[in-house]
Amino acid sequence: MPSLLIATYDLGRQSFGLASGAAALAAAGVEAICADLSRDPLPESVVREADLIAFFLPMHTATRLAIPVIDRVRAMNPRATLCAYGLYAPLNAALLRERGITEIIGGEFEDDLAALGRDHVSTSGTSSTSSTSSTLHVARRTSHVVPRVRFLVPVRNSLPPLARYASLQWGSERRVVGYTEASRGCKHRCRHCPIVPVYDGRFRIVPREIVVEDIRRQVAAGAQHITFGDPDFFNGPRHAVAIVRELASEFPGLSYDVTIKVEHLLAHAGLLRELAATGCAFLTSAVESIDDRVLAKLDKGHTAADFEAAVALCRGAGLTLSPTFVPFTPWTTLEGYCALLQTIDRLDLIDQVAPIQLAIRLLIPEGSQLLELEDVRASVRPFDPHSLTYRWAHEVEAVDLLQREVGTIVGKRLNAPRRDVFGEIWSAAHRAAELDAVLREDRELVPRAAVPYLNEPWYC
Repeated sequence: MPSLLIATYDLGRQSFGLASGAAALAAAGVEAICADLSRDPLPESVVREADLIAFFLPMHTATRLAIPVIDRVRAMNPRATLCAYGLYAPLNAALLRERGITEIIGGEFEDDLAALGRDHVSTSGTSSTSSTSSTLHVARRTSHVVPRVRFLVPVRNSLPPLARYASLQWGSERRVVGYTEASRGCKHRCRHCPIVPVYDGRFRIVPREIVVEDIRRQVAAGAQHITFGDPDFFNGPRHAVAIVRELASEFPGLSYDVTIKVEHLLAHAGLLRELAATGCAFLTSAVESIDDRVLAKLDKGHTAADFEAAVALCRGAGLTLSPTFVPFTPWTTLEGYCALLQTIDRLDLIDQVAPIQLAIRLLIPEGSQLLELEDVRASVRPFDPHSLTYRWAHEVEAVDLLQREVGTIVGKRLNAPRRDVFGEIWSAAHRAAELDAVLREDRELVPRAAVPYLNEPWYC
């Protein structure tokens, strides 16, 4: 019987976790069918036949969406082994086991998933493969080891075509977007990051030839732009630059985007022009806050001044910087939120900030390093299995009220011009803070058409 790999949400992109999982299973001699529920309905006939059904959980939203699907699948096929893999699987292991998931695999999932598939082929009597070879993998799935896996070129044949996923808007041009990863994990330990409880400062390089071949196949399938999903593209800067140089040589018209920490933008400033020259359309950086006190709480490794320096460096190199923020935290003040908006305005970044970034509220999932902070432990409520977070309320109710108002503004105007949405948020925030401030009229007006962006900007 085929194995079934299910994804519920992956930021609007074709799921790398399904494609890489399918490659690992295929190499083990196991047929895998991929179901991306963000694009297609659940294949009920396959669910009823499968012996192994694995859910890819790369992020918080995907995990929340998966919970009712797990219940549905379990009811449809109670004999199947249910597995959860990806970053959020070990973070939510206890809850997932309550829903019937028996196998939990973390971020480096390929070898363990293949071993699990081999076990099912062997016990079904369709293969003579011995399950003893997977004993190590079974033991490892119950530990906190971050394994070194054998990377393979992802198999995307059973996934919807790239044209059905989020695209890059660059003026009047729409580009079909592919996705790959040149590395996984991260060297850093930002307290709010879900990568930290799983990888704990470790990262893994994907061999260059694997990455390039994956991109080559996606270009053949229509990709005109590639998103590198590395948590930080400059965790391995030489590796990263070697890849984009090769891509620029083989595919001169191909554009791409990457994510890089502020401190790495400063430390590797000499490489920024290389990114621009090799086709980097924009880069994302998780700035999170302009309040140095909040940045210290999050252990981000940069300051507000560093952020402003990074903006100048990117602009000087001809790169579009798209900062992301977590503006609502237990330490946010109304005045501080207004200061964030004023900084975005002053630095001419309005068109480069997706409006949803101004509404995001700090998530505290199971295993979060934020729980190491005494003031966080004192303020959070018990873990909520519905939201998959430790809920918190701001000590100043007006901050929470503003967060909800900003969320409503953004939700109602998803397709409105960013400047218009920013203006509404500006007015709401300054009204809440009882501050009299107007948007600058002397800003450098960058034409909106000049700012490339992915048309599904959600980031959690």
